[in-house]
Amino acid sequence: MSQTVLCRKYQQELEALPFPPLPGEKGLEIQRTVSRKAWEEWQAHQTRLINEKHLNLLDPQAREYLMEQMERFLDNRDTDQAEGYVPPKA
Repeated sequence: MSQTVLCRKYQQELEALPFPPLPGEKGLEIQRTVSRKAWEEWQAHQTRLINEKHLNLLDPQAREYLMEQMERFLDNRDTDQAEGYVPPKA
């Protein structure tokens, strides 16, 4: 059976990440407080931001921007959106 975590995005007990998604203490914090579902949603959103805004991940400012957007996304605050992106209909 999978481990669960109280997800900070959904405020529910959901499936936990199997390992820290980032190195160091930040990765451990995310593993303890973010569900697999929320992390996968963040990864999709992050990919759209990288592609739409042509971010260079070698640029420290781009990485800092993504970390800020990640925190906002996981805390259910407004985030930047990829212009022209239309989410699929459920």
